[in-house]
Amino acid sequence: MYGGKRDMAMEYEAQIPVLRPSIHSRRANMMVKFQDLYEFTVEGNVDDVNVLNEVREKVRQQGKMWWALEADKGANWYLESFVPSTLLKSSLKFSTLVNAITLKKLIRKGIPPNLRPKVWFSLSGAAKKKSTVPDSYYNDLISAVEHKVTPATKQIDHDLPRTFPGHPWLDTPEGHASLRHVLVGYSFRDSDVGYCQGLNYVAALLLVVMKTEEEAFWMLAVLLENVLVSDCYTTNLSGCHVEQRVFKDLLTKKCPRIAAHLGALEFDVSLVCTEWFLCLFSKSLPSETTLRVWDVLFYEGAKVLFSVALAIFKMNEEELLVTHHVGDVINVIQRSTHYLFDPDELLTVAFEKIGFMITTNISKQRKKQEPAVMAALDQRIRRLNSLNDDEKS
Repeated sequence: MYGGKRDMAMEYEAQIPVLRPSIHSRRANMMVKFQDLYEFTVEGNVDDVNVLNEVREKVRQQGKMWWALEADKGANWYLESFVPSTLLKSSLKFSTLVNAITLKKLIRKGIPPNLRPKVWFSLSGAAKKKSTVPDSYYNDLISAVEHKVTPATKQIDHDLPRTFPGHPWLDTPEGHASLRHVLVGYSFRDSDVGYCQGLNYVAALLLVVMKTEEEAFWMLAVLLENVLVSDCYTTNLSGCHVEQRVFKDLLTKKCPRIAAHLGALEFDVSLVCTEWFLCLFSKSLPSETTLRVWDVLFYEGAKVLFSVALAIFKMNEEELLVTHHVGDVINVIQRSTHYLFDPDELLTVAFEKIGFMITTNISKQRKKQEPAVMAALDQRIRRLNSLNDDEKS
């Protein structure tokens, strides 16, 4: 048994390549292109390559810890350590609580890529959600909606070729077909959500990680139905608007100097954060960094998105404080996220420098912001209706 685990661990280590830029690029410190672990083409200079190699060495070491725990405690040891938030800590055995703390620390340091599908599917609640329906549910759903045409299916078809173009699998007829199945299937499962731009990037990355359409589908379902705030992807994006307002308040509390400066520039944080909250950083951060954020997201919940968003601003504080225009702020943030190859640096700031995010406090902030968001959306609808009436008359 242990020998088999060891062989798998060694095979896993061999799958993590060391990146070696050419001598020419090393001397000139030119920008070089390379594929990451998930076959996305990224670019960076030699320093970025060195960072990625250091990160991958950490991933190897982290993988050894997970394999050692599997060998010691069994293949599904983390399920016994999982503590639902609804369970009172006082009712737990001390050993269970210690294991839960260990698991939380391990997940924040990263789930090994080849264990990620299994661990995500179990800990996110996707496996439990799938178990509540017949085994044929996904295949029956896809067959039933195959030839149906709706506004959602039309938009999905439009977005397929624009989703991570150039990826060696996603950007192929087979990749497009798989992504379409997942997105169209979910649009019929939840007609309130249907399809919202941004979900194509989320579902595509889930497909790359999970490997199968059905598992990617259930990961998307648990994400939209259990992990994220409700109404984030409905027609009026009310949930996303609420998150933006909550984030703005958090920025004022956690990063007051930045918030004051951005306020003076009349910078609206939604200019950068809307994409973060809708695409869950998949369009903004390198894929390996995004998936480290998702490791924690699926275990600790949506509050993680606030921690990471705040960390991005915090990491760029000094540069942001000397900006003079809205465009400068956007450039600083986009350049920073594009080259953020070290997830440990990002997550250390998110969890150690930003401080604790208490779920109940976040929930209170959301409820506080909801009336203002709904009033603003109602006002927008009335204004649009008035404009339409004027055009008709």
